Amino acid sequence: MPHETRVVAPGSHDRSVVTPAGETLAVPEGWVLVPPGDPALTRRIKAAGPTWTVQQKRGRKLFSLGVWTAAEPVAAIRLALEAERATEGYLKKRAADTKRREHKQTAYVGSFRDAVLEFLKFAPCHAALAGQLADAVTAHATPVGSGTVARTERIPIEQRAESAVIAWMRHQTTGYDTMSVPRVKGKRREVRRQLAEQSRRLLHNYRAGQPPAANCPLAHALRQTESAIDSVA
Repeated sequence: MPHETRVVAPGSHDRSVVTPAGETLAVPEGWVLVPPGDPALTRRIKAAGPTWTVQQKRGRKLFSLGVWTAAEPVAAIRLALEAERATEGYLKKRAADTKRREHKQTAYVGSFRDAVLEFLKFAPCHAALAGQLADAVTAHATPVGSGTVARTERIPIEQRAESAVIAWMRHQTTGYDTMSVPRVKGKRREVRRQLAEQSRRLLHNYRAGQPPAANCPLAHALRQTESAIDSVA
């Protein structure tokens, strides 16, 4: 019923939804779909209720597709929120929040790079290469919204650094991205495990201070990364 707040899945057409029990419902007349992207607006709309929150699972992740609710309160809530956001107090708070987030991000990038270097532990003769690798992995893994393992807080930063290095090497020093993996359950996971072991053996050589091979894939990948940065600069 329209007066019930629900969490639903998208239906077969634009104005239909499917309940967790599998029932298809037509969106009530006079309702609009408020798209995701403005958390403050969504919170206020849900508080005003009733709402139907549309979610869709893709792989292991759950994505919000928006919130259905009556059009009239949405317009009023939007106007009130716009007026609030135009005040000097709000603008000052927004600027302070942005500065705080930037400071936090800068500190995290530094801590993450340190964690990468600690994981690498290359011999002193390969310190320069370790720095290049740490820079490349950190630049790829730490941007806000990148969705990489470096952005999760569910595991310690030491594990994030290790996983980020192995992931970067899988894409940059192996043929994984162009590899044809059979669609067999567990096969891709097995391939990734094998490539991770290959990367760990390569890292071990640098930790032991062994001279790099002439065709070392890691050195080659870092040269390519440096060239790409130089061309942009």
